[in-house]
Amino acid sequence: MTSISIHSLAADALVFHAGRLADIMAHTVNDGAAIGYMQPFSTTDGRAFFTTQVFPEVRTGKRKLLAAELDGEIAGSVQLILALPPNQPHRCEVAKMMVHPVARRKGVGRALMAALETEARAAGKTLITLDTKTGDKAEPLYKAAGFRTAGIIPGFALDPDGAAMHATTYMYKAL
Repeated sequence: MTSISIHSLAADALVFHAGRLADIMAHTVNDGAAIGYMQPFSTTDGRAFFTTQVFPEVRTGKRKLLAAELDGEIAGSVQLILALPPNQPHRCEVAKMMVHPVARRKGVGRALMAALETEARAAGKTLITLDTKTGDKAEPLYKAAGFRTAGIIPGFALDPDGAAMHATTYMYKAL
C-alpha cells in the first residue's frame, strides 16, 4: 500500500529539496506536460526555475510550495500564488502542478489539490483559479476536485515539443 503525505515547504527546506523538485519538473516537461516550458528541459533548467522564481516568493510569503511524498520520496508538487493585485485579495492561483510520471494515477495529484485548498482557506481566500491545457490529463483531476470551467482560449500556447499550439481552459473554484 502506498503512503502519501503533503508538506508545505518552509524557507529553510527549499535548498535541500531543489534537486528533487528540479528532477520532477524535467521529467514532467519532457513527458509532455504543458506547464510553460519547452523540450528538451533539463534538471539544471528546473533548478534555475525554482531558485530564481519560486523560492524567493516562498520566502516572502507570496507563494506556497506544496510537496507530495509517496512512500517517503517527493513525487510531486504544486504552488499556490497568494500575492495578486490589490483588487483581488480574496483570490489565489494554482501554478505548476507536477507529478513525476512514475507516480501518476496513485492519488498524488488528488492529495496535492486537497492540501492546496486547505492552504487557500487558511490564507483567507475564497476563490481559486487555474489554467490548464484543454484536454490534458490534469483537466479531469481539477474537475474532480470541484473546479468549474470558466472558458477556453484557442491557440493559447505551444505544446512542449513545439509541434502545435493548444487551447487553454481556465477554471475556478469558490471556497
